[in-house]
Amino acid sequence: MKSVLALLQFCTSLPLGRPVEFEYFARRSYLYPLAGYVIGGIAAGITYWIAPPAVGAAVALAIVLVLSGCNHFDGLLDFGDGLMAHGSREKRIAAMTDRTTGAGAVAAGIVVTLIAFAGLQSAAPIWAAILTAEVSAKVAMSYLTTLGVPFREGIHSYLHGFARPWFLVPATLLTLPLFLLPLPPASVALALAAAAGIAAVILALSRYLFGGVNGDVVGAANEITRAGVILLLALL
Repeated sequence: MKSVLALLQFCTSLPLGRPVEFEYFARRSYLYPLAGYVIGGIAAGITYWIAPPAVGAAVALAIVLVLSGCNHFDGLLDFGDGLMAHGSREKRIAAMTDRTTGAGAVAAGIVVTLIAFAGLQSAAPIWAAILTAEVSAKVAMSYLTTLGVPFREGIHSYLHGFARPWFLVPATLLTLPLFLLPLPPASVALALAAAAGIAAVILALSRYLFGGVNGDVVGAANEITRAGVILLLALL
């Protein structure tokens, strides 16, 4: 339970009392999907009662961003700056890790948010789609935490130091309750496959552009995976 509490204190802005030692979660980063159930579950519970699709989609996305403290969204913005930077690997890393917000960050934030918002309006039911997408996004984070060799010291390198290859198994098994949702099982399976695929692409891209992974990359994977899974569910 301390591991779960440390996870939720790290991934959410929920008032959960006194801080728990972060190492409890670091040793069990395969628990990431549980944060997806909490964040996505709250968004789903509220969205369930909202009829207009556009309003429901906007509210659902607003809730997941607020509950996550926009930490992962901030990683997406930094990742966007790194992608759009020109020049050497060092210049890309500098663009991603500095405190300024460039055009790449703005573009990444707008594109990912628009895809998620537009897709969520067509994904029925919206409440099941946001829950599936949020859990899938956390699975992608767990995969990158386990497999992403860090290129610098930081939170990601700390988590990666405790991660083991077998973490991929429990992280994946924690997604099985998604098959109980009122979505076609094939759609859920494809959503989880898409999460793994997006994580693999981001991992390969980060290795090529930055020489490894950091916390910004993992946070960006959360936002990109959520949008990608929502889009997939809307198209199916």
